[in-house]
Amino acid sequence: MNRITELFKIDYPIIQAGMIWCSGWELASAVSNAGGLGIIGSGSMYPDVLKTHIRKCKAATNKPFAVNLPMLYPDIDKHVETILEEKVPIVFTSAGNPKTWTPLLKENGVTVVHVVSSLKFALKSEAAGVDAVVAEGFEAGGHNGRDETTTLCLIPMVADQISIPLIAAGGIANGRSMLAAMNLGADAVQVGSRFVASEESSAHNNFKNRVLETGEGGTELTLKELTPVRLIKNEFYQKVNEAYEACANLEKLKEILGRGRAKKGMFEGDMIEGELEIGQVSAYIDQVKPAAQILDDMLNEYRVAKEEMTSSKFDF
Repeated sequence: MNRITELFKIDYPIIQAGMIWCSGWELASAVSNAGGLGIIGSGSMYPDVLKTHIRKCKAATNKPFAVNLPMLYPDIDKHVETILEEKVPIVFTSAGNPKTWTPLLKENGVTVVHVVSSLKFALKSEAAGVDAVVAEGFEAGGHNGRDETTTLCLIPMVADQISIPLIAAGGIANGRSMLAAMNLGADAVQVGSRFVASEESSAHNNFKNRVLETGEGGTELTLKELTPVRLIKNEFYQKVNEAYEACANLEKLKEILGRGRAKKGMFEGDMIEGELEIGQVSAYIDQVKPAAQILDDMLNEYRVAKEEMTSSKFDF
């Protein structure tokens, strides 16, 4: 056991990220049943929908699972109420100040993890009393940091400065990258993009297939003036890019973004006008697989890579 498997009471230090529109109870329960930690992404759910997903997840697994709680969610107090009522054991908070909800959650016996993109916020999270942090590099999909610090740089910086367990995220989709992250100082890895292209993911099949088609350079971090987000370069992305070239102001960018873009793309399957959030590692993904198979493949590759470190190429 390492610090994360002990903290979460799971078999393997692999965490499935809580991704909006992609990670409902089916994916979360599948990952937890396979020995990792599944996470329900509550940021795209109305309060009653979250309650339904939590209850279905409980019925589908007797293993620990978590809920991701984005601080920007408008009805966050209702989500917290549901989490406490349903006795969710673990919560990953993100996109906000960890001081806001950590004390209440911990008073009620919830293990709290906060997602950060910098050393500064990792230290603030530890000071706020969280039990662990996820340090997410610039390669990651969805919303991430403005500073563009890569996972390779971020993980050792954070590992050297905090004493609580550290989970690495951003660009991790196989056993080799998992081993690299743990050698850099992480106790576990969080995997998002690879689980988007899983059979149990709630993402639309159009989106899953587009992820498989996305090659190197097919994504970009954009919209930093609003909330930084890594997107596939589809027609909507091109509209955003053209707006930048025309020196659009903040109001114009908001107008172009509109409402419901992520749902339109990732959940409803509109590959033209939808916002398609995925990480750089999408260029590596070439097949939709069951979540348990993804986790098993990662573990097997991790073990092989670990053994190979004793080969002569590492002797110098």
